[in-house]
Amino acid sequence: MSSVRFWSFVFMQGMTTTFKTSKALKVKKEVGENAPVLSDDELVAMSVRELNQHLRGLTKEDVVRLKQRRRTLKNRGYAASCRIKRVTQKEELERQKTELQQEVDKLARENASMRLELDALRAKYEALQCFARTVTRGPLSPGKVAPTSVITIVKSASQNNSSPSAFSAPS
Repeated sequence: MSSVRFWSFVFMQGMTTTFKTSKALKVKKEVGENAPVLSDDELVAMSVRELNQHLRGLTKEDVVRLKQRRRTLKNRGYAASCRIKRVTQKEELERQKTELQQEVDKLARENASMRLELDALRAKYEALQCFARTVTRGPLSPGKVAPTSVITIVKSASQNNSSPSAFSAPS
């Protein structure tokens, strides 16, 4: 059993283990015969007012020992709860890290996919530009574009039953 689990178990069980009981017996023996017997659970759980009522009639040494014992037990409980909280927060942060890493991976895949699509569209665009240049040059001189040739192509492409002569360049 790890120390965090042990102390969380001790804290949650009200500090009633055989290990703790043996220490509590040691305190009980130190206090004296006429003192009220207090277990570790009772010592930690009682309010300061109740503790002071139980301490009436005890020697100064016994009062100091019981108060110190109570403070030690309370500090152990606080330390155990802090360890539990720290472990819980660490697990939560690791879970969030995993989720965010998955999101980053997903976005990276989408980005790569979009880059491939963009490259394909660029290649298609360049091929269409190249095709448009070759179509417009035809029998004309290489720097001039005849506006009628483009219109002729568009008109002939829009007709369903067009004759093959519709694709000829205008004279």
